[in-house]
Amino acid sequence: MNRSEKAAIIEAIKVKADAASFAVLTDFKGMSVEELTNLRVSLRKAGGEYHVVKNTLARIALTDGKHDVIKDKFHENCGVALGFDDPVAVAKALSDFAKQSKLFSLRCGSLDGKEMNADQVDALAKLPNKEQLLGQLLGTMNAVPTNFVSLFANMLRGLLYALKAIEEQKGKAA
Repeated sequence: MNRSEKAAIIEAIKVKADAASFAVLTDFKGMSVEELTNLRVSLRKAGGEYHVVKNTLARIALTDGKHDVIKDKFHENCGVALGFDDPVAVAKALSDFAKQSKLFSLRCGSLDGKEMNADQVDALAKLPNKEQLLGQLLGTMNAVPTNFVSLFANMLRGLLYALKAIEEQKGKAA
């Protein structure tokens, strides 16, 4: 690999890493190509990518970037997963894959430039995803006006019952 090829690889990694909000460094020593392909497919569905690059090139690409905090963790056989949209979905895909595979493990991560250890990445995977959080938020926001309407309906209903009772009393007296 000549210098210009290395420079192109470094630039491509740098662009992708800076566009990603979430990066996770993983160990994959001894895994087959088929297993890594399955991981890549599940990450693509979650809005992420998985790359295996030379450690030196990855260190250079991540230097002074958004995920600079994990650049020194590149050693031995490792790959980096990048998440672009929903970090929780990518963390879930990685965590689920790590549970299935004995050879795959999470090393560390970076969420918007803040370093995370493997346990923190697993904790992130246990959070509800973006759609679930939006659903909970909308349910909460919908509850306030619904309860407000119900409160006034009950007050008016009580007033109408009282007026009906008065009308019936006056009707009997006449």
